[in-house]
Amino acid sequence: MLATSQKTTSIKAWVFAEELKTNSTLTTLDLRNRTITSNGAQALAEALKTNSTLTTLYLQNNSIGHIGVQALSEALKTNSALITLDLFCNGTGTDGSRALAEALKTNSTLTTLDLRNNSIGADGAMALAEALKINMALNTLILWDNTIRDDGSRALAEALETNSTLTTLDLQNNSIGDNGALALAEALKTNSTLTTLNLQHNRIWYKGLLAFSEAFKTKSALATLALQGNVFEDKIALAFSEALKLSSTLTTLDLWGNSIQDGEVMELAQALQTNSTLTTLILASNSITEKGALALSMALKTNTALTTLDLHHNSIGNTGAQALAEALRINSTLTILNLAGNTIRSNGAKALSKALKTNSSLIILDLQNNDIGDNGAQALAKALKTNSTLTTLDLWGDSIRSMGAQALFEALKTNSTLTSLYLQNNSIRDDGALALSEALKTNSNLTVLDLWGNSIQDDGAMELAQALKTNSTLTTLILASNSITEKGALALSKALKTNSTLTTLNLYNNSIGDNGAQALAEALRINSTLTILNLAGNLIRDNGVIALSEVLRINLTLMILELENSIGDNGAQAMHHVSLPTRCQIGH
Repeated sequence: MLATSQKTTSIKAWVFAEELKTNSTLTTLDLRNRTITSNGAQALAEALKTNSTLTTLYLQNNSIGHIGVQALSEALKTNSALITLDLFCNGTGTDGSRALAEALKTNSTLTTLDLRNNSIGADGAMALAEALKINMALNTLILWDNTIRDDGSRALAEALETNSTLTTLDLQNNSIGDNGALALAEALKTNSTLTTLNLQHNRIWYKGLLAFSEAFKTKSALATLALQGNVFEDKIALAFSEALKLSSTLTTLDLWGNSIQDGEVMELAQALQTNSTLTTLILASNSITEKGALALSMALKTNTALTTLDLHHNSIGNTGAQALAEALRINSTLTILNLAGNTIRSNGAKALSKALKTNSSLIILDLQNNDIGDNGAQALAKALKTNSTLTTLDLWGDSIRSMGAQALFEALKTNSTLTSLYLQNNSIRDDGALALSEALKTNSNLTVLDLWGNSIQDDGAMELAQALKTNSTLTTLILASNSITEKGALALSKALKTNSTLTTLNLYNNSIGDNGAQALAEALRINSTLTILNLAGNLIRDNGVIALSEVLRINLTLMILELENSIGDNGAQAMHHVSLPTRCQIGH
């Protein structure tokens, strides 16, 4: 098997290139972050001229430059297998993008091209636009962070007027202003295939945004428009509101970080009362208060299309949460509600909890960073005992202590639907871990449990380890940034010898030391299910690393091992020797 994941600069691209010339089974080659230069890219390009099976090539974050890209472009003129090429952050430049454009004029198989952060500029975008007028295969083009400006976007807009295959165009962070936006909006009126347009973090103001609102009134094919980080004004919100009343195709509207206030939200909410196609509305990081939340809650009582509402990092407070909770008692279509960072306290959480007792559609509720405290957690726990639809609950950074945690974990004994629980950066401590351990012994549905930064010590880790010996559903356990030493690691290692379901264990930033690492290494000799193990920041030195490196020679399941510690020469040498013949990604 080709080793395609090791983080080591000693592996040369030509090794993979030589094997590609004869390999007839490999379909995906991941060479991200390998410090590959133009020479390596040229070797890979030569291999692509004869290889007939590779369909996906990831070269993200290398240094192949325009010369390497030119070589790959030549290969694309004859290669008929590759469908995805990722060149993110490779110094492609204008010359490289021109070479790719020439290749696209004849290539008939490549469907996805990722050129993020490659300094192609307006000239590079114009060259690619010319190719799009001819190319009949490419459906996804990612160009964000390339400074294509208005000239580049105008050229792409012209191509969209005739192109009939491109479905996704990502132009975020490209210094596109109103003129570029006007051209793209005009193209949307006639283009019949583009469904996703990403214009986040550009410089689009009134004229450009108004043009897009007008485009929606036509039979545009566009289903997803991302305008995060541009500048909305009152009149623009009204225009979009009017457009939403007429649009029959738009399903996703992303207005994250657009300085939208309550007045604009009221206009959009008015449109939601009649719109029947929009399924996702993202209004995160704006200036929405309880007034805006009240308007949205009124819309949700009648709207039957919206499934996702993202309001994170606004200021709706308890009153806004209570209004939305009232809507949830009636609404039967919303499945995802993100209210993270909204200054919601226990009263808001209590209102939402009451709604969850009767609501039968919500599956994801994000309340992180709201300071709901133990009272809020206890209210949610009561709801979990009867709710039968919620699968994900995020309570990151909500000032929950052991009392609130114990209530939540007691609910897990009877709840049969929750699969993911995020409690990062609270303070459940060992008492909470004990309650959780008891719940995990009987709970049969939780698969992801995040306890990052909860002041859990060895006693808590030992209780959790005891539960892992019998639990047969948990696949991901995150215990990062706690106070676990070798004693806790020893208990977890014993559990891993019998547990057959856990695939991810994150112990980042604890203090397990060499003894803890050696204990876990012993477990890996027996365990055949763990695929990801994070031991970074754990005071592990050479002895622990050597133990882990030895077990990797026989363990066939571990795919990712994070080991960023103060490793000495002996440990580094041990990892270097083992990284070549194994398929495990080793971070050190």
